[in-house]
Amino acid sequence: MKNTLAQQIRSFIVENFLFGESNNGLKDTDSFLESGIVDSTGILELVAFLEETYGILVEDEELIPENLDSIANVSAYVQRKSIGHRA
Repeated sequence: MKNTLAQQIRSFIVENFLFGESNNGLKDTDSFLESGIVDSTGILELVAFLEETYGILVEDEELIPENLDSIANVSAYVQRKSIGHRA
């Protein structure tokens, strides 16, 4: 599941923020904010995508880089939320 999840998140980032440039060298651990890929408005778009796609609710206090600032962080966050959501 993790690989597919990371691929889905990568596809969203590439399509919406990198204008389809899939060969951009973006690593799963690259910071969206530090590399200028996603700005504060983009984070809101990412949150909307996560909520719609994965059926999770991103709380205000969860809007932190540890959860949303790289493909790896977002993947881990969605996995944690999905497990907690099903319990």
